[in-house]
Amino acid sequence: MKPNKQTIQVSLISFVIAFIISFSITSCDSDPSKKVKEENVQSTKERLKNTGDFPVIEFDKKNHDFGEIKEGKIAETEFSFTNVGQSDLIISDASGSCGCTVPDYPKNTPIKPGETGKIIVKFDSNNRPGMQRKAVTLITNTAKGKQILNIKSIVIPKS
Repeated sequence: MKPNKQTIQVSLISFVIAFIISFSITSCDSDPSKKVKEENVQSTKERLKNTGDFPVIEFDKKNHDFGEIKEGKIAETEFSFTNVGQSDLIISDASGSCGCTVPDYPKNTPIKPGETGKIIVKFDSNNRPGMQRKAVTLITNTAKGKQILNIKSIVIPKS
C-alpha cells in the first residue's frame, strides 16, 4: 500500500512541529549570560574607565599620491606620526592591501607620549598599469585599535 499525498504532508508537518518544539526546549536551557567570564567584564570596565589614558596616534598625513610613475618603479613615501596620547603607543602589526604595498614600521616598539616615529611604505608598480589605490592597515593599542593609511598612483604601462 502506497502512502497518499495527504499522509505524507501530515507526516512532514508533524516532523517539523516536533523539531521546532524540541529545538525550542533545548535552546532555552542555554543562558548566554552564564558564558560571560567575570574577569573579561572587569577588564572591559577598567579599560573604559581609563579611556583617557590611551595613546593617540597623529599623522602628518594619512594619504599620499605618487602621481604618475612608470611601471616597474618602486615608489616610496614616509608617514610621520606623533603619540599625542597619555601612554605608550605600540604598533603591533602593519599590512598592505596587497603584496605590492609593503610597510616598514616600528613593530612592538613603545613610543612614549610626545615621541615621534615613521612608517615607510613602498609600492611596487610592476605589472600594475593604470590607476592604483592601496591601503596600509595598522593595528595599534589606541582606543580605535587600527588606523588606515592610503596611497595612490597612476602607473604608466611599459611601452
